[in-house]
Formats: sequence, C-alpha cells, structure tokens
Amino acid sequence: MPHSTSWLKSRFVRFATVGIAAASALPSPALAHPHVFAEARLELTVAPDGAVEKLAHVWRFDDVFSSTVLMEFDKNGDLQLDKNELLDLGRVINESIAEFKYFQSVLDNGKDVKMAKPTDLAATFTDNRLLIVFTSKPEQPLKLAAGHKVSFGVYDPTFYTAIDYVNDNDLVVNGLPAGCAPKVVRPDPDEALAQNQASLTEAFFNDPAGTDMSKIFATRLEIDCATSGKTG
Repeated sequence: MPHSTSWLKSRFVRFATVGIAAASALPSPALAHPHVFAEARLELTVAPDGAVEKLAHVWRFDDVFSSTVLMEFDKNGDLQLDKNELLDLGRVINESIAEFKYFQSVLDNGKDVKMAKPTDLAATFTDNRLLIVFTSKPEQPLKLAAGHKVSFGVYDPTFYTAIDYVNDNDLVVNGLPAGCAPKVVRPDPDEALAQNQASLTEAFFNDPAGTDMSKIFATRLEIDCATSGKTG
C-alpha cells in the first residue's frame, strides 16, 4: 500500500515547539528548534545571454532522519531501498514539500521569483545517508542583467528542518555573466532581525514558524550585476 504524504510531512513540516519568554527579558526572540538536519549544494547554470537556465539541488540528510526514512519505506525488510521503494519515497517527498516551494528562495531585486515545479526529483541513499536531488527553473525568464541583484537559497519556513550550505563552495555558478559578482551571504541572526524589524509582526515573535520569515536567516548566494555591467 503506497505511503500517504502525512508521515513524511510531519517530519519535514511539523511545527517545532517554541518557548517564548517575555520580550523584555530576551535580546532576541526564541526561535523554533530544528529536528532534521541537511547539508545542501546548489549548482546554478546561466545561459550566454544571462538567462538562468536551471538550479540543480542536492540535499544530504543526517544519520538519524535517514535511518528513520529507511525503516519506514523498507517494505521487504532487507535494510535497503530497492528501485520501487525509492520511487515511493521520492513521490512522498515531492508531494510533501511542493506546497513549500521545495524550500527554495529566489529573489530578483527583493521580489519573489516563482519557480516551476520540478519534474525530476529523486531520492537515493549514499553511505547510509538520504539524498534528495532535483532541478528547477523559473516559471518566467529570469536574467542576470545590469542593475539587478538576484539571490538563491533554501530554507524551511517551519524551522523544523535546518538545511544549509556548509561551505561557500557548495554554491556554484556556471556561466556567470561579465559585470556580475557572486557573494555567499550568511546572515547574523541579530543583524537580520534588526534589519527587518519594520516587516516583522507580533505573529513572528509569537510563532516564527508560522510566518515564512525564516528566509531572512537563510544562507544565500547573491549575484549583483553592476548598473554598467553586461550580460554577454
């Protein structure tokens, strides 16, 4: 019997308990506690005209979560997942995180860029660790053009999964246009809160997992194209 999405969704998306003390007693709000950890890699491919062709994602999950997934989806009990079991796992993951934009954050001059639904998401195991691999692309053409600052990253809006790029070289750009400069940004939590104070509502401080504001803390690749730069 195929798995429903509820089991995996409860692990990817379940809100973590947040202990909130009086605001006057804390220098910053208490944040939700992640229960699942993943190391991410992003490879961005850019066409000669500066158009973003695709984002290739690889997520490598922690031992505990990987073992739990293995036991749940190992239908025949042989302590490994065969082709059909991996297909079942991939389907459940796909359905579970689709409503959260596949944990992607793509911004063009600060505005959200809609991404097309991936068609190749796959799950596999390497060295007993769960890997999720997929590619995505913008729904509408997105160019790294003069005067634009475009950023790419991943984050779990519920704070349940801590997914991050461990090293700066886990963020790769192929075909960077002339006049564009890449930079890996790792926000300091206190500075991020201060810079976004005007947009943070009381709801964020009471339940940060319910506001989609966790992206202000997420590591991101920023590509800044100078006003006088060219995309060719």
